[in-house]
Amino acid sequence: MEVLASMGGFGGSFLSYVIPFLFVLTVVIFFHELGHFLVGRWCGVMVETFSIGFGREIFGWTDKHNTRWKVGWLPLGGYVKFLGDAGAASTPDNENLSALDEETRSRTLHAKPLPQRAAVVAAGPFANFLLSIVLFAGLFTIVGQSITQARVDQVQPESAAAEAGFQKGDVVISVDGRSIEGFSDLQRIVTLSADVPLTIRVERGDEQLTLLATPRAETVTDRFGNEQRIGLLGISRSVEEGEVRHVRYDPFTAVWMGVQETWFIVARTGEYLGGMIVGTQDTDQLGGPLRIAQVSGQVASIGFDALINLTAILSVSIGLLNLLPIPMLDGGHLLYYAFEAVRGRPLGEQAQEFGFRVGLALVMMLMVFATWNDLVNLRVVEFFSNMFS
Repeated sequence: MEVLASMGGFGGSFLSYVIPFLFVLTVVIFFHELGHFLVGRWCGVMVETFSIGFGREIFGWTDKHNTRWKVGWLPLGGYVKFLGDAGAASTPDNENLSALDEETRSRTLHAKPLPQRAAVVAAGPFANFLLSIVLFAGLFTIVGQSITQARVDQVQPESAAAEAGFQKGDVVISVDGRSIEGFSDLQRIVTLSADVPLTIRVERGDEQLTLLATPRAETVTDRFGNEQRIGLLGISRSVEEGEVRHVRYDPFTAVWMGVQETWFIVARTGEYLGGMIVGTQDTDQLGGPLRIAQVSGQVASIGFDALINLTAILSVSIGLLNLLPIPMLDGGHLLYYAFEAVRGRPLGEQAQEFGFRVGLALVMMLMVFATWNDLVNLRVVEFFSNMFS
């Protein structure tokens, strides 16, 4: 099984970006591949190779089950190669499969029943989602979070909030039925909802009102100089004494919050991808390895807990990306298995081969497009001139 890592910009010293980048990507990829590995072993499949990174092996070792654990020189993905696979994408090596004796062939992924094959494939993305839940839960328990009441302090004139009827002192209690615990909850939903109408429930004095507001899409610059297009209402929060509190959650509550956080990212990413396909979302927000490295370095400068939070977010993204129904990715394998379940037999060898070729082309196009976005958006010439200064 192969995991594709493609999402995410640069500046500062070389190591300040490379080390956080390698940490984040290695953790995410390792757990993705570990999911494939563990379920494969559980189903009795022989694992030939467990690789972090592609290309020539830097170092590695062979365990007692004859699995080669190795690290490749190109840290942009990873793979688990099962017995009978033609390569990292787990396409069947039909010529060698036919030459295996019955006992050995029974230990290949391709000889296993359909439910077991599907479980092995789905285990990678599932491991990513599980990792995100655990990391988020750990942050909620150990670090906690500062919560500022979602009370409106100021409403900018002629803003989306002003048009919707917001007033100073309003306390936001829900958005589209989703409960709002603090101002950061409101801010996160709004920034990801540019030009999307939102039904906002507010508390004004002794009564509750429902306001309909559409955040306006605007380009803003963050503390690191990165530009991004987000939704803005045009309100600021109240920072009066007593309206900010720090909360650490018990493990059970934290796990549930981790599930909610993970699902929120899945839902919003799905909405973005869908909007990108139909043309309602800008494609320039899609980034590649350069942006992952930039964001990793910038987040690491804030603190280790912020880097762990980024790892959790990226883990969700990698898991979701690999579920896309593109042959060569996990979602493509599951698509083939769905056809097999309906037809009662696998797709023909030529059809599968054609699908994998198309899938490879699509993946390469996606990576080239994402990297081009990085080169355009991240002032790469300036970065390389500063990186080695």
